[in-house]
Amino acid sequence: MSEEFKRQLQDYAEGKLKGSEKEQFEEELNKMEAYQTYLSDYLGNERDQHPLTKGSSPSFTEASLLRRSKWKARLQTALTAIGIVISISLISAVVTGLYYGLGNRASIYQDVIASTIALTRPNLSVSGGSNSNAFFTMDYKGTLRKKIGSEQSSIGDFQLSFLLGWPSLEQTTWRNETSSSAYLFQIPEVKQTSAQNSEWIKLDKLHEGTVSEVFVSLDRMYTTNELLKLLENKNMDPVWFAAYTDQERKHGDEGAVMSPVGFPFFPIWHADDMKVTSRTEQTTGWFSKIVTTGSSSPGIQTYGDGEVREQNFLNTLHLLQKYPNISNRLAPWLQVDSAVQYIDTHGVKLYGVVLTGPTKELLKLKEEAWVSSIRIGEVRFWNWHDR
Repeated sequence: MSEEFKRQLQDYAEGKLKGSEKEQFEEELNKMEAYQTYLSDYLGNERDQHPLTKGSSPSFTEASLLRRSKWKARLQTALTAIGIVISISLISAVVTGLYYGLGNRASIYQDVIASTIALTRPNLSVSGGSNSNAFFTMDYKGTLRKKIGSEQSSIGDFQLSFLLGWPSLEQTTWRNETSSSAYLFQIPEVKQTSAQNSEWIKLDKLHEGTVSEVFVSLDRMYTTNELLKLLENKNMDPVWFAAYTDQERKHGDEGAVMSPVGFPFFPIWHADDMKVTSRTEQTTGWFSKIVTTGSSSPGIQTYGDGEVREQNFLNTLHLLQKYPNISNRLAPWLQVDSAVQYIDTHGVKLYGVVLTGPTKELLKLKEEAWVSSIRIGEVRFWNWHDR
């Protein structure tokens, strides 16, 4: 074994050979390993047959050294690759945390998700939280709820994943089968059909010990204050208002609205709406501290403040305008820009409302002149708290 080969062997074992020099040396090692295997087998057979060498085992120091060097180099290469993967994962985790953390981006995304669902899915809300992962992704997981009677019922699980600012398809798992109608509302001045009249018959046949959810179409356009005044003294709760945006006639046949836009009874307060009521700071180190703040949402009359509710609806639409990637993913039928433009010009006009309460109390709406038609949603056993 030449001194040059010994030097290369030592450098290879210590990981100093790089590139083509390393590849050429490994090829030589492979040849030597093949020769050594053949020689070992050949000599082994010869020795087993020779009476003087039978049972003896030759020592091949060079072969052992070659094998150890080769496996050491392979292990070093594998550890280097593992280290690179771990380093990339740590770096991406730090960058991902900074991306979603700076500017409260994660909180804003949560607000946009909750706002889009609240405005485009009647009597449905989502609440949850998000976790940032490695490789620039974030997962939002929440619970879908709706109010039927006096209770907020959990009806499904919601998940939406992000790659930086781009959301994937939502994953929704429903807890049980929910009732659905061919459409939810009728725009005003549309003649009732026999199918619409049959909803009253279905409501009449429901048991007295139940609470129901109904989608009520109005006889004309109302302001929020006008509609709240009509509902003030009734033994039922409004939960969602359908607002006209001039898209409704384009989406349905004969005035049927299958993809309404509106706002919940309780406004969707955003970070800009909150008023800071308290603030405390606690020093935890030379360069760190914990800041705790308390805030409250604006006060609102239960059956009033229609202008505040309408402005909150418009503000929420403006929020959706800023994040079209999310709003378009969750509500692809919603044309936010044209809706905002129409409301800015004509104001908020309501043509429908979702109500919940005792089934027999809802049946009394048939005698109200302002009620055009209804659609029955979900029905539950009695859980009502009379006012």
